[in-house]
Order: sequence, then structure tokens, then C-alpha cells
Amino acid sequence: MTRVAVHGALGRMGRRLVALTAAAEDLLLTAAIEAAGCPGVGMPLRQSMADAPEGVVLSDRYTGGADVVIDFSSHDASWQLAEEMAGFRTPLVIGTTGFTQVELARIDEVANEIPILLAPNMSVGANVMFDIAARMASMLGEDFDVEIVEAHHRFKKDAPSGTALEAARRIAAASGAGPKDVIYGRRGETGARPPGQIAVHAVRGGDIVGEHTIFFSCLGERLELIHRAHTRDAFVRGALRAARWLAGQGPGRYDYSDVLAGE
Repeated sequence: MTRVAVHGALGRMGRRLVALTAAAEDLLLTAAIEAAGCPGVGMPLRQSMADAPEGVVLSDRYTGGADVVIDFSSHDASWQLAEEMAGFRTPLVIGTTGFTQVELARIDEVANEIPILLAPNMSVGANVMFDIAARMASMLGEDFDVEIVEAHHRFKKDAPSGTALEAARRIAAASGAGPKDVIYGRRGETGARPPGQIAVHAVRGGDIVGEHTIFFSCLGERLELIHRAHTRDAFVRGALRAARWLAGQGPGRYDYSDVLAGE
């Protein structure tokens, strides 16, 4: 039985994490944590989480008692949580996006003390998509232009999505492209598309959970690699899979490819 604590328990992802962790036969939900309270509602955590399973600690900070903590809060809270987890020697799964380079550097430092898994997308399908996209880019070569289009709900705070950025990073590494070859949207007279360019475009609207399409196009044909998340449960189930795996690992910074390769 793996003991799990959820940080960011009042968010859209956090609430589903609480529900699915409590429902899993091999997991024990020990704590629901919401350091930011309940934004826009003004209710105490205990009232907001009135449907939390019996015996679960409701708190504004982690106090121990878990084999692994899963965090879906915000980038500025995640790195601080990572530093706190080092004091408890507790593994940490981070599904938050939008990190600055300084924040990522601090997380890397903490990973020398505890296992930390950070992934821009926790769904299993999206992580398989990363690997396939890199292989496609390597095999297709410069004759194929790469365009990435991502779509999310109107409430998403960062753009492009962490998933789109990771796809671009993987494709660039596989094709030999550099950071200057990645662009974000187009406007005006941009001229002919140069070879090796990777373009990323963001769409925001309604309640779209998450969609990513990678276009590989040349003169005469096109391939499309598509991942669609139907519900947030796809990310939750992937995060729980990662938590099960990370609980048995030593200190280090891991990503989801380690989960897929290590099982």
C-alpha cells in the first residue's frame, strides 16, 4: 500500500486526484493540502473538502506521513514545496507547468536529496507521443516541416502549453534543430518557411481539456500525430502511475520516460 498526499487539492486536477487516489485499492490517501486556501470562494479547506474520505488530513501544509506527494498547484508553489519535501525525505511528483529557469534550477538542486519526477503532461498517451514524435522527426528529415498546434480551455494560464514545448524540445533534439529554430506563432510578412523551423501555436477556448496535433508536412504528403485528453482523469491516472513508480526510487530528477522504461 503506497501512502499518497495531494498538494493543490482544491484545484481542478487536485479534486480528481483526491477522488481517484481514495478509490484505488493499492493506494492510501493520507493528506489533502491546499496552501492557497480556496481562491475566489472564501471557504476554509475543511468545508471545501467536506466530501474528503474519513481519516484524511486536511491542511494548508504537508506535515509528513506519505510515501509520495503529488503536486498540481502552481509553478511558484511547486519549487518551494520541493524544498520542504527534502526536509521530510519524501518523493515528489510534479505535474505543474510554467516554470522559470531559476525555479527549475532549484528543483534540480533538491533532486540531489530526494526523488523528484517532473513532467509537463502526466497522461501516458502524451508521453508516448513525445517518443514517437522524436522518432518521426529523425526518420523524416528536413524535407518535412514541423508545426505544433495545442488547444486548451479558456482558464489555462500559460501558453504555449508545457506539452507543446516538450514536444518541440524532443523534436528539435532528434532533428538537430536549435532553440532559435523554434518560433511561437506568426504575424505579418514572414517570408518563405525556412528549413528546420519548428512552429508552436496556442488556441484557448471553452472547456477544452487538452489537444495537441503535430504536423509533419512536405511537398506531396502530410502526417499528423494527435493526442486528445477526453477528461482530466487521463492526467490523474498517469500521475498515480508515476507516484507508484517514484516511491521506490532513489534521489534524482526523473521524467515520465523513466516511468515508461522502468516498469
